[in-house]
Amino acid sequence: MMVIPLDLLGDLLGYISGSIGGLPTIAVMAIPFIVGIVVGFLVKRVLKWAIIAGIIVLVVAYFGFFGLSLSTLGDLAKQYGPMAVQGAIMLFGLLPLGLGFLLGLVLGFIFG
Repeated sequence: MMVIPLDLLGDLLGYISGSIGGLPTIAVMAIPFIVGIVVGFLVKRVLKWAIIAGIIVLVVAYFGFFGLSLSTLGDLAKQYGPMAVQGAIMLFGLLPLGLGFLLGLVLGFIFG
């Protein structure tokens, strides 16, 4: 059983009740959460269209109107993969803000 000293909770509440750049800390923490909710809502709405577009691309590629090969996809992954990883690292670099964004994203997707 883990016991959290009251000093630790007091310190955490002290950080939350402070200010960052003149803005209250709770407002700075709420912004990524709200953005996450909006993005999750939009992802849920756009996901239908993305699935339909993916099916259309697969059908068109099957009939030969569009060339789709694994080597081309591998080249694109090699080109844009490091940028995607760097963006994810930057998102999680500010862990509490990144977690607030992810929580908002999940809630926006589920309830959107």
